[in-house]
Amino acid sequence: MPVYKEILVAIDCSEVDNIILNHVSALACKLDATLHLLHVVHSHTLDQERYLHQKALSTLEGYRGKLQTEGIAAHIVIRSGEPETEILNEIAKRPYDLLAMATHGHHLPGRIMFGSVSRTLREKIPIPLLLVKPDP
Repeated sequence: MPVYKEILVAIDCSEVDNIILNHVSALACKLDATLHLLHVVHSHTLDQERYLHQKALSTLEGYRGKLQTEGIAAHIVIRSGEPETEILNEIAKRPYDLLAMATHGHHLPGRIMFGSVSRTLREKIPIPLLLVKPDP
């Protein structure tokens, strides 16, 4: 059985963050793993980029602080660009053992219009992928 020591956690700074963080924090405690909290800023203007980057940093620092009080090592990673591309680029840069992320449960129109990050990653990712579906 694989041992997950370096877990990349895709965070989208939304209400589903706590769901995935609850799952991976329990996993990290049992395995003495380090969590790497990744947020990809997807913006269209420089002002929007700056604002979203600062908002993400503040959010991720809060999550990291909470995890550290639970005895879990956590690092912050912020990238800019297309989420699928930047997640794959980050995985290529470091020896992560697992990618964990929440799904959003888009219905068919949302999947057609916006695509699915988890579907794209599921097809291209070279490491195990943990998908956690939010409660309805």
